[in-house]
Amino acid sequence: MGVSSPGDYAALKFPPTPRHDRDVSVQSVERRDSGGWTVSGSLTPNGICPDCGLQSRRRHGWRRRRLQDYPAHGDGVTVTLWVCRWRCLAPACPRRTFSDQIGSIARPFARRTSRVGEIVSHLGHATGGRPAERLLHRLGLGVSDDTVLRQLKNRAQDTAEPPTVIGIDDWSWRKSQTYGTIIVDLERRAVIDVLEDRDVVTCTDWLKRHPEVEVISRDRCGLYAQAARQGAPQAEQVADRFHTVQNLRQAIEEQMNLHGRATGRALLSDADNITAEGSLLKSRLAHRTSREEIFTTIHALRNQGLTCSEIGRRTGFPRRSIAKWLQFETPPDRRRAALKPTSPWYFEEFLSQSWKGGIRTGSALFRLIRERGYEGSPTHLQRLLAGWRRAEKQAKGPALEHQILEPVRDPETGHAISPVIAAALCIKPRGKLTPDQARKVDALKAGSPAFATMRCLVMRFNGILRGREADPLPAWIDDAIETDLAPIVRFARTLNRDFDAVKNAIEMPWSNGQAEGQINRLKTLKRAMYGRAGQELLRARMLPLRHTD
Repeated sequence: MGVSSPGDYAALKFPPTPRHDRDVSVQSVERRDSGGWTVSGSLTPNGICPDCGLQSRRRHGWRRRRLQDYPAHGDGVTVTLWVCRWRCLAPACPRRTFSDQIGSIARPFARRTSRVGEIVSHLGHATGGRPAERLLHRLGLGVSDDTVLRQLKNRAQDTAEPPTVIGIDDWSWRKSQTYGTIIVDLERRAVIDVLEDRDVVTCTDWLKRHPEVEVISRDRCGLYAQAARQGAPQAEQVADRFHTVQNLRQAIEEQMNLHGRATGRALLSDADNITAEGSLLKSRLAHRTSREEIFTTIHALRNQGLTCSEIGRRTGFPRRSIAKWLQFETPPDRRRAALKPTSPWYFEEFLSQSWKGGIRTGSALFRLIRERGYEGSPTHLQRLLAGWRRAEKQAKGPALEHQILEPVRDPETGHAISPVIAAALCIKPRGKLTPDQARKVDALKAGSPAFATMRCLVMRFNGILRGREADPLPAWIDDAIETDLAPIVRFARTLNRDFDAVKNAIEMPWSNGQAEGQINRLKTLKRAMYGRAGQELLRARMLPLRHTD
């Protein structure tokens, strides 16, 4: 049932508040032949100049505004509003004429009422351009996706409240290639800004524009530390506790690599699982030469009546791989894909000639093969050239001998414990270990004196973090340096260089956890918007809704 009179339309609450009843007078409601409704009304004249604030009594004329409003019973509604235009009589006022404006009804030059604009902004902020367009059309509001995004960007220019405690972190436009910066208000748990790059100058300029910042939480990246020193020297820097513990775990893993990177496949010799220079090629060669031995062993275990699962537990291979190998009488050959222009090996002959001709830089070779149809990235080319450089280096001098320690094995399964697992167990308190994990920790402490030393240091470091007292930290750094374990010494010296930020991380409650969570949200929005997720649009959608109202 349609609206047939001004009183009926007033019942639909066109003026959303009682105050608007005095500002707008509804004169007529008409049904259009093409469908929808046209509501005619007039705005009560007030004649107050927006520049000088003086009231004018000299009317210049009338103008008509056509505004899109809420739909009525599923049909579109257009409001035709007559607005009085005045002439300003103040001699010093630069504005000669002006029209009456009421922002609660419609903004100047807007094509829809303010309440419709709010709905468009809310849907655009929550869903994006095209999803908001589809939903608005279902609601009877014909708004395009371009209009949704344009209004969202325009309203995102409003500034937030001045922040005093911020978290700053980077996020990737393209992983390992280009990065941006996100800044979060840690007190209000809201995004303040999204910067397009990860440059020191950009971050420094932003911090200089916000001198009210008192605390800056960051990861241990030197870039943001330098920007904070230059742009906000008055602010206290706080190193993120999670990244600090993560760096310690990486140092432990690096130290445990001296025991070999065993993959659980006990069929290979221990010497083939080292992690020194050139170990990757050596490991691959060892796996190729041992395929026949592995194949023979799997069939021998099968002839003993063992199941695929039991063979997998003993050998460390996946059950499905074992089931596939049991179907063959001889070891299956590896199927190699045909080389394509995306691979630098496709141009191996030309690259080899250029290399022998004296062209050794990756950028020069990259330009040459790009002219011949190379479609891959410079990173793939650098991997190929790195192998050639290693081969030349080994040919010129004797190979370096690295100390290879005996790998520590699980006492129950006999599999070597990998450095990754060893590092994870090293930082885990005894009370949180499962019985299986506790058995591995005991085996690691018995088989590796370095692991026992590192676990003692880690437990002390965890106690310092949880105790919220930084006084024992200098003594811990001295003890870590005296261990003569190169990765641990390097970590301790890095802590000493960034001592003030680490000290604040221990004593202050702030961390970069909120920034990491906002980065996850940003990545979700960036992927959902495909190629339209530019910096301006990402910023508009990342800012809280109160900033875009």
